[in-house]
Amino acid sequence: MRAVGRLILCVTIVVGSAVATSRAAEQEPAAVQTEPMTPPAAPPASAVPVTPKDAAPPPSVTIIGASDAHGVLGRDVRSAADEDMGRIVDVVVDRDGHVRAAVIDFGGFLGVGSRKIVVDWNALRFGKIVNKKGSITLELTKAQVAAAPEYKEDTPIVVLGASGSLQPLQTIP
Repeated sequence: MRAVGRLILCVTIVVGSAVATSRAAEQEPAAVQTEPMTPPAAPPASAVPVTPKDAAPPPSVTIIGASDAHGVLGRDVRSAADEDMGRIVDVVVDRDGHVRAAVIDFGGFLGVGSRKIVVDWNALRFGKIVNKKGSITLELTKAQVAAAPEYKEDTPIVVLGASGSLQPLQTIP
């Protein structure tokens, strides 16, 4: 916005100078001007330079084939015995941005009586996803998931793992 204001100010000064010069040329010279002209005020030295949007480097682009990757939020989760385990409603990442776990909306009927359970990301298998209706397989039984504590925001997260392979999060002092 400041750049637009500066541009308008500069254009006004240039146009004003051109008009004044053309009027002075039409009139007979009266007296020689002895006072020096003051230049327009310069922007403060602390002003941040404005970089045009065209100067930014283009973003990197990666193309992933439609059959090579799929979204997971809202996907149905099934056990290895093909039992309905719920659906993925969130993904848990650590401070480095690495995916650690998935939050599954488990149990209930039409959202009544369901609860959120957190399962280790490594306990999920994505091989059966071939289209939008494909489900994710969880390497846990329905009884194991039913016995897990419920996930609640702003409380410590208990992550249910299939083979105990989940490493604890490192606390940062």
